[in-house]
Amino acid sequence: MTDQNLDAVWLTLRLAGTTTVALLALGTPLAWWLANTRSRWKSVIGAIVSLPLVLPPTVLGFYLLLLMGPQGWVGHLTQTLGIGLLPFTFGGLVVGSIIYSMPFVVQPIQNAFEAIGSRQMEVAASLRAGPWDRFFSIALPLARPGFLTASVLGFAHTVGEFGLVLMLGGNIPGKTRVLSVEIYDRVEALEYAQAHWLAAGMLLFSFIVLLLLYAFNAKPRSF
Repeated sequence: MTDQNLDAVWLTLRLAGTTTVALLALGTPLAWWLANTRSRWKSVIGAIVSLPLVLPPTVLGFYLLLLMGPQGWVGHLTQTLGIGLLPFTFGGLVVGSIIYSMPFVVQPIQNAFEAIGSRQMEVAASLRAGPWDRFFSIALPLARPGFLTASVLGFAHTVGEFGLVLMLGGNIPGKTRVLSVEIYDRVEALEYAQAHWLAAGMLLFSFIVLLLLYAFNAKPRSF
């Protein structure tokens, strides 16, 4: 592998890791709310979170580009705060990846919270356990498989991004050129041997990730 290939691999892993950590922090309270709320807004918020599942990534990337650009309200805000414009930066890729991979993290955690049921939480409340105590002592440990699934899917989905990162980040070596874009470049340059090795590596990575995930979920678990 060339230095350029390694740079793309490192940038991809850095993006996926940063995105996954941010999604777990942001997605956990959202998943908890969706799992327990009776608000009329639940369906609306759930649909918004799930939009990336059906929306073409180029469409999402286009609107994020407009929002975060110099004429968008997000772009105005980031410039006012002294952050600068996010498009074609690593920070912009992180923001786009968080939105694009959101359902792959929120939904498994939400399902895990819903599977717990209310009885154990009610018993803990009857024993004078506070809301935070019930959440950290009961809900989080019981939802651990959901968190593992969410982490793996969020990371793997971010690694495989193409349309959104190309639209939002462009193709800047060492800055926004992730592995999927690097493969695209190699194919455009008719360098099929390098493209083959990179693509085969992503294929093997995806298969191993899914195999381990299915193997873990197939094991009987006791709580």
